[in-house]
Amino acid sequence: MAKYIFVTGGVTSSLGKGIIAASLAKLLQARGLRVTIQKLDPYINVDPGTLNPYEHGECFVTEDGAETDLDLGHYERFLNTYTSQANNVTTGKIYQTVINKERSGEFLGKTVQVIPHITDEIKRRMLLLGKTGQFDIVITEIGGTVGDIESLPFIEAVRQLQWELPEDKVMVIHLTLVPYLKAAKELKTKPTQHSVKMLSENGVHPDVLVCRTEEPLGKDIRRKIALFCNVKQEAVIEAMDASTIYEVPLLMLREKLDIICLKKLNITDYKDPNLEKWKLYLDKLKYPKSKVTIGLIGKYIELQDAYKSILESFIHAGAMNEVKVQVVNVHSEFITDENVEEKLDGLDGLLVAPGFGARGIEGKITAVKYARENNLPFFGICLGMQMSVIEFARNVIGLADAHSTEMDKKTTNPVIDLMEEQKKVKMMGGTMRLGTFPCTIAEGSLAEKIYGTTEITERHRHRWEFNNDYLEQFESNGMKATGRHPETGLVEIVELPHHPFFIGVQYHPELKSTVEKPAPLFVSFIAAAKEYNEVSGSQKSSLLRDALI
Repeated sequence: MAKYIFVTGGVTSSLGKGIIAASLAKLLQARGLRVTIQKLDPYINVDPGTLNPYEHGECFVTEDGAETDLDLGHYERFLNTYTSQANNVTTGKIYQTVINKERSGEFLGKTVQVIPHITDEIKRRMLLLGKTGQFDIVITEIGGTVGDIESLPFIEAVRQLQWELPEDKVMVIHLTLVPYLKAAKELKTKPTQHSVKMLSENGVHPDVLVCRTEEPLGKDIRRKIALFCNVKQEAVIEAMDASTIYEVPLLMLREKLDIICLKKLNITDYKDPNLEKWKLYLDKLKYPKSKVTIGLIGKYIELQDAYKSILESFIHAGAMNEVKVQVVNVHSEFITDENVEEKLDGLDGLLVAPGFGARGIEGKITAVKYARENNLPFFGICLGMQMSVIEFARNVIGLADAHSTEMDKKTTNPVIDLMEEQKKVKMMGGTMRLGTFPCTIAEGSLAEKIYGTTEITERHRHRWEFNNDYLEQFESNGMKATGRHPETGLVEIVELPHHPFFIGVQYHPELKSTVEKPAPLFVSFIAAAKEYNEVSGSQKSSLLRDALI
């Protein structure tokens, strides 16, 4: 039977429960244990698939096509293992399941209540991964903050499991805040005390306190927290602000968080952690040899979490190339023909990001045109790839009104059109082309050199696709479809062979990029940007594509 660790949060949101959970999982994995992490979100949406990125950040997609919380991206990036639909549960999913059971008569006429019916379903989901036999430890992150009304059923479920399971099979880690008041020049423990008190009032007693702080926790502060919060002093863990999230596992190793958990769970069969690859990666990340500047053209740039996986993929690829990737956010809504040169000046590469809807579309098309005409390394993802197709159709092929039917249903040249199987879809949630699909890559293409193979699989999240009715016109004018679905012929990759580096992909390579296996497209894109940065202005116009690989 697997053992369970629950991670809760208090005082304020955005303290980093997901990073702490992922860091602990990484340490336990490095000690030879089989670990997975799941996220329980208290919102009523069934999943974040229909949420605006401004509401909840990016929507992460798993191999099996689940639209999930962005924290699952952290889990995969740290552990280098895939998550699944079972790793993300929301209040919406819980209530949907219970109501469906009630409608089918499974409760035999009983009154359906939060306790026991909702909490029983939550507990079933909490224990589900542990019953597969694949994992020694299941870490569950409880979304939200202790005290939130919507979190109460999840906290109650944890309380029940603490009572039902053997003492050495379950433990609770509570992440809290110890603020430093500059005026008083001291750390304040009262917020942590109140947070733990609130958790205890709900019947859940934390075994470990992880304290986010800007200043070191001295021995006296740790003793005070331990005394007033009823935990062992060694179980008060200091979580100082780190220069990068990838440093947190080493900070938690120094604080012995993994050892404390192993002792509490009575696990004795483990080895010394092997983190050499992780440390090597950190060295490259913290001590780059040069810098490149990448323009991220998007429409949700006010919220960094909207492009979380892309930003992390830049970090992975930067470390591989031993360069610091400085990302310049450029709002596509404010790019015009008149100011594009000014807004994109000084960039070494351009990435046009995914998204939905008509807002900011013309700015993205203008940015693509600038990259194409100025031999600036270009990388388009999903909608970014579609914008490169529209730009090429308008300005090279000569189809002046070329567009996507997503933005212009009346266009006479729908070079991007709704996928055939999507035309009858009426329900929006969970109905896009989701999850991993195969792609066959043309021999001799840029994509083949990047991946080193002609057969790949990547994750998707889209409804619109390249309209193959126009494929011959594109290829005869110089834009090649170098990656296609082997059965449907869906265009997955487009390239401009005579451009130094110009590639657009319908899928989302950022979703599979991890510390140990950075996404090949990002690595090559940053390599191209690095070379572009290093050559003189006169050389930039004559760069050969093959030299960038």
